[in-house]
Amino acid sequence: MAHGDYTHIEIPADDPARAQRFYEGAFGEYPGFEGYFGYTTPAGRDALGGALGKRGEMAPEKIRNYIAVDSVDATVSKVQELSGSVVIPKAEVPGMGWYAAVTDSEGNEIGLWQDTSGGAGAG
Repeated sequence: MAHGDYTHIEIPADDPARAQRFYEGAFGEYPGFEGYFGYTTPAGRDALGGALGKRGEMAPEKIRNYIAVDSVDATVSKVQELSGSVVIPKAEVPGMGWYAAVTDSEGNEIGLWQDTSGGAGAG
């Protein structure tokens, strides 16, 4: 994925197992681990995907859209220059990449994703 592509969407759920049953029934398989169930769109792993997670624990309080970036550090800096703020500082997902959560100028939360290759990638 290129810098600026949407990479995944986290969907919060009060009951992740119930949400998993709903989404699997409606759209297909949502594999994962306890409390966090992943998915990809029909276009496959290199397209948009995401996960269902426990609201406020494994997922945010509201839906969070992640955007692929070449550098989480550089993008966080740019967001702050443009009147955004940091919600979750840069953190590593071991073996996969780095993420952060920021707000835009309107207070909307956005996730940033940088894969381990050092550039934008599928999340």
